[in-house]
Amino acid sequence: MKSDDEQRDTFGENVLHVGAGFHEKEHPHVLETLSTLGPHLLGRWDPRDIDVEVSLQDRGGKEQRVTLRTSLPGCAPLVAVAENPDITPALNEAKRELIRQLEHQKSARDPMSSRGRHSATIRH
Repeated sequence: MKSDDEQRDTFGENVLHVGAGFHEKEHPHVLETLSTLGPHLLGRWDPRDIDVEVSLQDRGGKEQRVTLRTSLPGCAPLVAVAENPDITPALNEAKRELIRQLEHQKSARDPMSSRGRHSATIRH
């Protein structure tokens, strides 16, 4: 089992990509703020198969918007958007929305997968 620091490093280095709109000096803050997404993703998928991109549109405007786009194997792309004039609350809001979508997707998939596992273990 990886430590929180190792998971954060794996998430930051391999999974999360800081896209357009953020200044280079903001990257560590963005990675740190979104690092808590790691346990929601890394426990279910291989880091090499996950791609999360964060971008910022309309920087400094009233409609400043953070977008998180996630590609996961076997799943439709997930997109979480948050508008806030302050970057940190926008990042946190988008992160919460993405986690909500991940949990919804997990609950929608689990009943089917657990049913398949149980029937495969019955011996005749």
